[in-house]
Amino acid sequence: MHTRFKSDGSSLIEKELNTTHTQVTFFFLTGVPGLEDIQIWISIPFSFMYLLAVLGNVLVVAVVVLDHSLHEPMYLFLAMLAFNDVLLCTVTVPQMLLIFWQGPLAVALPACLTQMFFVHALFLSESAVLLAMAFDRYVAICTPLHYTTLLTGPLLLKVGLALGARSVAVVTPGVLLILRLDFCRGTIILHTYCENMGIAKLACNSITLNSIYGLSAALLTTGLDFVFISLSYWLILKTVLQLPSREARTKAFGTCGAHICVILVFYTLAFFSFFTHRFGHHVPSHTLILLANLYLLIPPTMNPIVYGIKTKEIRIRVVGLCFRSE
Repeated sequence: MHTRFKSDGSSLIEKELNTTHTQVTFFFLTGVPGLEDIQIWISIPFSFMYLLAVLGNVLVVAVVVLDHSLHEPMYLFLAMLAFNDVLLCTVTVPQMLLIFWQGPLAVALPACLTQMFFVHALFLSESAVLLAMAFDRYVAICTPLHYTTLLTGPLLLKVGLALGARSVAVVTPGVLLILRLDFCRGTIILHTYCENMGIAKLACNSITLNSIYGLSAALLTTGLDFVFISLSYWLILKTVLQLPSREARTKAFGTCGAHICVILVFYTLAFFSFFTHRFGHHVPSHTLILLANLYLLIPPTMNPIVYGIKTKEIRIRVVGLCFRSE
């Protein structure tokens, strides 16, 4: 459970900063350092984006689940992405808004590590689903005759299990590396949620292994995902350019262009936040924290708009579901 503190919070924080801790039982999440006076105003766009992300993605999941005609690979992957998006932003945004509205929060160590696990695991799942969707579009456009034989129900189930297993396998060692640390630099995390390096930097022993593992894991998972997604869309665009119909090319470019924009936003924000957090020592801390929140919130907000509205079948059924009662 989260414990709030208000009037006496500043003195408690100062006491924690001057105390050596090796057996930490909780951390203080302070919000965005340097912007405490305007956090209430920052919460307004974040609240709007969060509501839009949750409502949009829940609507996409409901449409795909309820309409059996949409139980095809492309729409099932879209539903998986939407469900992951709801979890990804819900793990961090409500807590962030609570900090913006009521001040710093004290978070128990198990709760902090649990949040850290789900933040990184769900981010990896997001990247993996985007890769699966890119592969789906590659098969559909580049080898359409093999689409139904390659992307079968059992394969989709195996893909879903593999995505979950990969996230757990990659993130768990990072959590275990945190558990080996002794914390002697206070319990104040200048962040809105429990993040791997934010916690590790409070340790008095070496965090080199934590940093190396985090960097290697990111490059070998999301980094490779981005490479394979880029390759898939390059092959897709190459095939689209060879289509004889100008109308077909325009339609394909419109769809692929929207997807590529979402993917670029997702990976650009994520990698920029990841590398500046480790190597951007001259980047203002409030910029780092805001970026760390935006890369978990902007994609879930954009995905139902781009993937949902731009997909004709989803759009028609969403409109029908919204106006069914009228």
